[in-house]
Amino acid sequence: MGRRFQSCLRRQWPVRLLAAAAVPALFVLAGCGGSVSGGTTGSTFSISPGTATIDTNCTGCDATNSSGTALEQFTATLNGGGGASVTWTVSGGDANAGAGSITNSGQYTPPSYLTANSVQVTVTATISSGAGVGLQSSATVTITPGFLQPLSPENVALGSNGTVTITGYMAEAGGTTGINYAVSNTATGSSGGQGSVNSPSCVRSSNTFTYCTVTYTAPATVSSTTAAYVVATIGTSSSKTAADVLLNTAGITSNPSTHQVQLATPILLGSSGGNNNDYDTTVQNATTYITDCCGGTLGALIQNTGGTQYLLSCNHVLARSDQAAPGETIIQPGLIDAGCYPTTDGGAETPVGALTAWLPLSSSSTNADAAIAAVNSSAVNTSGAILELGSEQGNGTLAAAPPGTSSTGGKGENGAINMVVAKSGRTTGLTCASIAAINLDVQVSYYRNCAETEPYLTKNYTNQIEIEGQEFSDAGDSGSLVVDASNAEPVGLFFAGGATNTGVSESVANPAPTILAELGAQQGTTYTFVGTTDHPVSCLNYGNATATAAQAIALTGAQTALAQQALTQARMLVNPSAGILGAAVGKSSDHAGRAAVIFYVDQSLSVTVPQTVDGVRTEVIPTTAQAVAAGAAPQFAVESNAPLSLTPNVLNQAIAAKGQIAQSLMQQNPAFFGVGVGQSFDNPREAALVIYVDRRQVPASLPATIDGLRTRYIIMDRLHVTRSYLTGPVRRQSHCTAHPVMRESNSFDPLRPRSLPGLNLF
Repeated sequence: MGRRFQSCLRRQWPVRLLAAAAVPALFVLAGCGGSVSGGTTGSTFSISPGTATIDTNCTGCDATNSSGTALEQFTATLNGGGGASVTWTVSGGDANAGAGSITNSGQYTPPSYLTANSVQVTVTATISSGAGVGLQSSATVTITPGFLQPLSPENVALGSNGTVTITGYMAEAGGTTGINYAVSNTATGSSGGQGSVNSPSCVRSSNTFTYCTVTYTAPATVSSTTAAYVVATIGTSSSKTAADVLLNTAGITSNPSTHQVQLATPILLGSSGGNNNDYDTTVQNATTYITDCCGGTLGALIQNTGGTQYLLSCNHVLARSDQAAPGETIIQPGLIDAGCYPTTDGGAETPVGALTAWLPLSSSSTNADAAIAAVNSSAVNTSGAILELGSEQGNGTLAAAPPGTSSTGGKGENGAINMVVAKSGRTTGLTCASIAAINLDVQVSYYRNCAETEPYLTKNYTNQIEIEGQEFSDAGDSGSLVVDASNAEPVGLFFAGGATNTGVSESVANPAPTILAELGAQQGTTYTFVGTTDHPVSCLNYGNATATAAQAIALTGAQTALAQQALTQARMLVNPSAGILGAAVGKSSDHAGRAAVIFYVDQSLSVTVPQTVDGVRTEVIPTTAQAVAAGAAPQFAVESNAPLSLTPNVLNQAIAAKGQIAQSLMQQNPAFFGVGVGQSFDNPREAALVIYVDRRQVPASLPATIDGLRTRYIIMDRLHVTRSYLTGPVRRQSHCTAHPVMRESNSFDPLRPRSLPGLNLF
C-alpha cells in the first residue's frame, strides 16, 4: 500500500505507486485550493454555497471524491424553497488547464494544474425547466496551486550535524509562487523543531512543474532520539505536508532515496522494482500513449529444493494483480522511478527476472498476495542481501545484509503481538514498528490499472498481521520483506496499508510461512528464504502515536457528560485495600474521541475492574497511592509501562472468540472490513478485538465490548493495496505523465501522455 500514502502502497497506503520521475520531471497530479463567492442574475433562485474553501491537501478542510481529489458540491435552491432544476457549466480558469469540470449534480472539480499563481473560475447554474427557464446564478471560484506529492524524501534518519536535501513539487508550471519550509516538532506546526533549514531554491519553467528544494541540517548535538519535521506550505494556502526527520543518538543516516535508484548488478533487494508492463495506456488517433505506471519493492530471495532462486514480491507488484502472463520481464528500478519508460521503449531499467508464478487473487483458496520471478543470471545478489538490513558502517549508513534464516531453516517465523519488526522498502527505506494485531481477517480491494479506475475484485484474507508505527510503510513499499528486528528472521510480506482518522499509520502483511506454503503447494516443491545466520537489525523506529493521537482528540460535551455521570458510580468501587486507588474522568485510547472512566490501581497487585461503568469504557492505569495523591499518575494506560505481554491463556481465549464472531461482524455491518486480535490500550492486561471501520460509514453505535472482549476501533479508508493519506497530500486520480513528450514536439501540454508508436495493446 501504500501517507502519504500511502503502496504494495500506491500513493493513497502501494502498494503500487503512481509514477514519480526524478527532478525535474513533469508531474501531473491534482492540487488546487480556492474560495467561492456567490452572486445571482435573477431573483428566482440562488447557488449555495456562497462562500467556500477548496484545498486538496487539507483533509477536513474540503470535500473530496473517492480518489481524494478536491471538489465542491454546489446546489441550486428556489427562493421559495425546494431545489431548482438546473444545468451546470464552468468557464474561465487556466489558459492551459482549463476551468475544471462540474457534474450534472453540481459537483465541481478544479483543474489538475495551473500555469499562474491563481485563476478565476465561474460556476453557473441555468434553470432548465419550470418557471424562470433560462435564468442564471453564478459563483466565482479562486483556484490556487497545491502540492503534487509528499516531500521527497518523506522520511529520513540523521545523526548530529547530518544533512539532507528535501524537494517539494507544486501543481503549477510557471508562475512565481514558491514553497516555504520551516522546522517544527509536529507535522502541522511552523516552529519549535530541532535543526535548521536554509533558504529554499525553486526551479520554474513553462513546461515543468515548479519544484523547490531546501537543505535541512540536524543539530550539532542529538541528546535523545526524537523527531523533527520539515513542514512545507504554499502561500496563504492551508495545505501542509512534512518530511519526518528521525534524529537518532546512534548517528545512523538512512535516506530512502537509495532504494529508488538504479542499482549496479548484482542488485540488492529492498529496492524499487516491478513488471515492465505495469502501466496504463490510452489510444488517440491510432497512437498509443502511456498515462500511468506502477511499481513496488523487490522484497526477498527464495529458493526451491533444487536451489533455483526466485525474486519474491507481491502479486500486484510482479503479476499486475492477476493481469500478467508468465515470462513477463521484471525490472529494477520499477517504472515509477524510471519516468514510465519500459525497456521495450528505450527504458534503461535492468531486467532482473522473468515472472514465474503467483497466487491468484481471484481464487478463494489463496490467502496471500505474492508472486515469484526466476532470477536472471548474475542480475541479483545470490546471498539475498537486502538494503540497510545490516549493521552500521563507519560513515553512519547501514550495510546491506541477507535476512536471518538459521533458527527456522529459512521457513520464517510467526509474528506475535508487540514483536518489533523491520522492513526495507522502496519508499520509506528501513523502518521499524511493532505488531499490533494478529489473526486479522481483512478485506482488500484491487484494480486492473495503475490509476485505480477499473475495479478488479475485493479479496478476503484471514490470519494476517497488522503493524502500527509512523512511517513504517507507504506507497511503493509493497513487496517489502518484514523481519523480526531481533534476529532478521522473515515474518511477513507487506502488501497493504493506510492511515487512521487520527493520522496513525497502519500496515498489513501476509505471514511468511503462509506465503512459502502456498507457493510450494502450487508449484509442487518446498521453498525457503535465502539468508544467513540470524542477526539483529539496526532499528529505525519513528514511533507509535496510536494512544497519543487518541488522547489528543477533544471530547464532546455529550461524551464528557457521560463520563461524569459514570464517575459517580465508579467512585463507589474505589477500595485501596483491594488495589483500586482512585477514579477520574479520562479518554479512551481504544476508541478515539470517546470518554473513559480511569481506574488507578495498585501496580503491585493483580486488580480486576469492570470493562465498562454505566456504559462508559474504563481505562486501567497501574500506579502508586503516592502518585495518585500527588496528582502525578500517568494520564493514560499505555503511557505508564513498557508494553505488557498478554498471557497465553488470555490471548488464546481472544483468538477463539474472534474466530466465532469475525465473519458475522463483517457480514452484518458493511462498515467493518477487518477484525483481528490485539491488546487493549485502555487495559493492556486484556486482549481486544481490533476492528477496522470504514471512515465514510461509521455506525452510530460502536460497542465498547463484544462477547466479553474489549474493542479497539481503527477508523480509516478501506484498504486496497494503496496508502490513503488523511493528513498531508491526498492521492490523486490524475495520471502521471512524468516527463515531457519525447520524439515529438516539446510544446507545453503536461496532460499529454507519452507516445509508444507501434505498440499493439489489443
